[in-house]
Amino acid sequence: MSQYVDLSAYQGWACADCGQPLVPGSVDVSYLGNSFPVELLKCPGCGLVFVPEELALGKMVEVEKALEDK
Repeated sequence: MSQYVDLSAYQGWACADCGQPLVPGSVDVSYLGNSFPVELLKCPGCGLVFVPEELALGKMVEVEKALEDK
């Protein structure tokens, strides 16, 4: 899903919990028993994942609806 969001727009962002810079990495996203890897920003220290608003309200909503229709 990283092709749907330009993660470079978030360079320099830091973790709200521990203050470490966020880095791109693979994250497993699960919904209704389906799981798939997504490239998102995450904290290398505590593992907190940042989901950009345009991804959460855009492509992820489309995927949720498609899975619910199955």
